[in-house]
Amino acid sequence: MKIWNEILLIDKLRKEHKLTAEEYKILLECQDSNCLSYLQKQAQEEALSRFGNRVFIRGLIEVTNRCRNNCYYCGIRKGNPSVSRYGLTRETILACCREGYEAGFRTFVMQGGEDPAMTDEWTEQTVASIHRLFPDCAITLSLGEKTRETYERFFHAGANRYLLRHETYNKEHYRLLHPDRMSPEYRLQCLQWLKEIGYQTGTGIMVGTPGQTIGHLVEDLLFIERFQPEMIGIGPFIPHHDTPFAGKAAGSMEMTLKLLSIFRLMHPYALIPSTTALATLASDGRERGILAGANVVMPNLSPPEQRTKYSLYDNKAAFGAEAAEGLKKLSERLNAIGYRISTERGDYNGNRT
Repeated sequence: MKIWNEILLIDKLRKEHKLTAEEYKILLECQDSNCLSYLQKQAQEEALSRFGNRVFIRGLIEVTNRCRNNCYYCGIRKGNPSVSRYGLTRETILACCREGYEAGFRTFVMQGGEDPAMTDEWTEQTVASIHRLFPDCAITLSLGEKTRETYERFFHAGANRYLLRHETYNKEHYRLLHPDRMSPEYRLQCLQWLKEIGYQTGTGIMVGTPGQTIGHLVEDLLFIERFQPEMIGIGPFIPHHDTPFAGKAAGSMEMTLKLLSIFRLMHPYALIPSTTALATLASDGRERGILAGANVVMPNLSPPEQRTKYSLYDNKAAFGAEAAEGLKKLSERLNAIGYRISTERGDYNGNRT
């Protein structure tokens, strides 16, 4: 009877796109393989009904590994003296875009730490240059917390999307992961500004971070249900050897995929990546993410000599099918599970309820 109730909850989620806190908790605690297979199947069917078998590609450019923050889980945290720091020049970033454009990419993602040397004016001019040279492409930024005015400047320069994971909605848990100078309230304020300005806005969580509980995950689900982001980034926590969390266990692949499927049923039109962290945790992690309802992959366009320096966590996958030059290999692996790479921009086109 319990399994049957869980199946009914999955059907309810697919139909109504929301559950109560207690109902989310029941699904998160479910260990029955038949129930989990049914959840994944429903999420996969939902994604196929909205997008077909298309998987959108984003060209990831890791623009800087300098960061003013000291987040306890992150390998490029300010307090890690072992990192070989770098910042890409505008010319290098534009060269990455040219290479990506020729390969078929129509979205570029500028991702980096909160680098004090990378001024807002410089970033604004870089975004404007990409927009001028590649007007048919979308520009996604993932550059951390800024002021509303700065977000507006980037938007008017040509940025279309912004990804800022809230990481955890629970304030006490947030403070376990970040130093005191960082504010969970300000991060949520940034997300609200981004949506108000008009960005296709992305948020998300890490699964299995130290101190995380089922209750915390329920809070995350309820927040994302309310916020209705256009993009949802979710991946397992993976420790880095030069952080305070070096000895902690990695997050669970199974829980990450479960949450991914729940997010797909919650927000059917959302753009949900099968993340590099999934591919790092397991050789078939990317494919498992797609089969659980993801519809985006982000091959790395960064200069090969810099990729190992952008080490957020240990053993990060950045070559082979995770790289732009491995697009043929990525295509073959997706084809093997019945999917195909799409070179469309892949903008959000759903209707919010």
